[in-house]
Amino acid sequence: MASKKYFLGLDVGGTKSGVCIGDKDGKIIDSVKFPTRPDQGFQRTFEVFKQKIKEVLASNQLAVFDLRAIGVSCGGPLDAKKGIVYSPPNLPGWDDIHITELLHNEFKVPCYLQNDAKAGALAEWTWGAGKGTRNMIFCTMGTGFGSGLILDGKLYEGTNGMAGEVGHIRLAEEGPVGFNKAGSFEGFCGGSGIANLAKMRVRQWMKEGKLVPFCPSPEELDNLTAKNVAEAARGGDRYAIEIYKEVGHMLGRGLSVLIDALNPELIVLGSIFVRDEQLLRAPMEAVIKEETIGFSRKVCRVVPAKLGEDLGFHSSLVVAMMGPKKKP
Repeated sequence: MASKKYFLGLDVGGTKSGVCIGDKDGKIIDSVKFPTRPDQGFQRTFEVFKQKIKEVLASNQLAVFDLRAIGVSCGGPLDAKKGIVYSPPNLPGWDDIHITELLHNEFKVPCYLQNDAKAGALAEWTWGAGKGTRNMIFCTMGTGFGSGLILDGKLYEGTNGMAGEVGHIRLAEEGPVGFNKAGSFEGFCGGSGIANLAKMRVRQWMKEGKLVPFCPSPEELDNLTAKNVAEAARGGDRYAIEIYKEVGHMLGRGLSVLIDALNPELIVLGSIFVRDEQLLRAPMEAVIKEETIGFSRKVCRVVPAKLGEDLGFHSSLVVAMMGPKKKP
């Protein structure tokens, strides 16, 4: 392989993470995924990342001097310009982590950091569903719920890099907790929030004497996840379907705020929507039709992320490619 032709990406998630090698066209040459294990703290996780980087390089007969840059896609809050991660809710123990400095000291190549939602927006804008648009919103809809904003043909980061934290918007006075706020957009539509919503609704049904097939006993409540509730809904369980209808309804409510406020031509939804669009589309669209200004609604499409399950890898690669730039 030719020298200085490749980029290395680190996709840091609250549940799982990964390392990949790719080229300037976003093609993933090799990758590896592994559990994040945030309970082990930052230092142990960083050691795993370093080991995985070395393994991926070795398996492709590459050395660090073959890399042009390393990109890190990670949940915020963080300072992309300084390369510092500040205590993300899904990564306990990641407090004031100078991640790009640590990686540069270890591998001696340029290293860049970006919020995962902003990185996802850049990736979908460069290679995915948002290619060719000027005003696009990307929402992660993974373990958490954040967004990246492409406005007037460039990434909008805000005054101190915090633009796009739509998961913190309160959609209801009461509801599941997400982003440390009850009733938030993330509480209703992020993976952890959907699990919390399911637990709330199942407890309520149990008190009413109803039998919930996908969770027949209180002992199983702690094991509920967005994934297994979705599996039950796809299998026809009416209680699980009702939960996902509520998620779709609140998703529509949150997106209506973004459509009216930002007038995008496209909203791209990640992870959960990619897998469960058939459960979420109808209730989401019903609310958007009712809530939004017609002129704004008519010019905005809502679509699943095109880059699919590899979006996290593409996101980290686009960060490595663009570095301090925020345009394709």
